[in-house]
Amino acid sequence: QQKSGKCTAGFSKNTYYRFMQNPHINWLRFTILLAERIVNGHLKDLTSDQRADCFVFDDSLYSRTGYKKTELAAKVFDHVSMTYKKGFRMMTMGWTDGSSLVPIASSLLSSKNDQNVIGTTKKIDRRTIAAKRRIMAQSKGTDVVIQLLDQALKAGLTAKYVMFDTWFS
Repeated sequence: QQKSGKCTAGFSKNTYYRFMQNPHINWLRFTILLAERIVNGHLKDLTSDQRADCFVFDDSLYSRTGYKKTELAAKVFDHVSMTYKKGFRMMTMGWTDGSSLVPIASSLLSSKNDQNVIGTTKKIDRRTIAAKRRIMAQSKGTDVVIQLLDQALKAGLTAKYVMFDTWFS
């Protein structure tokens, strides 16, 4: 909108860039609250109570080039090609009512095993948002699913079912 000149926002593009680059913003919480507002404020009214809504979890390979300088990049097993690739597993959570899908949150997962971690690691203050995301990145996938589900439920999102790949069970 800035490039086309049709931006009617009451702020400049510099404000937008400072917002996007702010390290103190909890993007995971932001996306969950945004999804909650979309689902509960707009989509729930359009669907009947008989329709089965559910949370959907999926993990996909997020291959990464230039991995040696990428923090916590690791050797990750790709179930499609049955080989190890370099990058991350991206755990994604969404909400669906059968006809629409709203992405809720995502988390890049690395490896807890230091031998599989290829990228750099930094020592940082464990109280920060970044440290909490790094700890989550080195957790088991099933634990991350529970954490994302807890945060979504605390934010006010609800669903009748939870769907995931068979390996989760």
